Amino acid sequence: MPPLDNLFFFAFAFLTVGGAIATITRRNVVHSAISLIAALLGIAGLYLLQHAEFLFVVQIILYIGGIMVLFLFVIMLVNLDEAAKLRQFTRHWWLAVLGIIAVFGQAVWMTRKAGYVLPWAGAPAADPNPSLLGNTETIADVLFSSYLLPFEIASVLLLVAVVGSVYMAKKS
Repeated sequence: MPPLDNLFFFAFAFLTVGGAIATITRRNVVHSAISLIAALLGIAGLYLLQHAEFLFVVQIILYIGGIMVLFLFVIMLVNLDEAAKLRQFTRHWWLAVLGIIAVFGQAVWMTRKAGYVLPWAGAPAADPNPSLLGNTETIADVLFSSYLLPFEIASVLLLVAVVGSVYMAKKS
């Protein structure tokens, strides 16, 4: 990678990690949502560095422009003063720590079982016989063949989250 690409990579990585950390550490949910937008912008920048222009545009338009606006509307609908008074999960912090340790342990176990760490990918070599499929067609082919079940599960989870938030807003 040229030095300028390294600079952009570390800037976008810092924006992504910093936004993610700020998302989970802010007490104000609006500040947390704004931090999530910053993290999503960093991810979009990383997509652009990998020459995945379609994913870059989808990240900006769909996630930042659409879903985050929806999240902010839901945050505005929910009665935050009442929700702030409820301390639902303060007694169960040890479950979160246990979950973090379990996920970290699984990641270490899988890395050791594989026996190697994936090498840093260099610049892609020019293919003498380029595929007739473009970036968008390749993503669609993989998404609707290999990853169809996770795609549908994510769709159902988003639908349940929206329906649940509307129900909570109407209940208040």
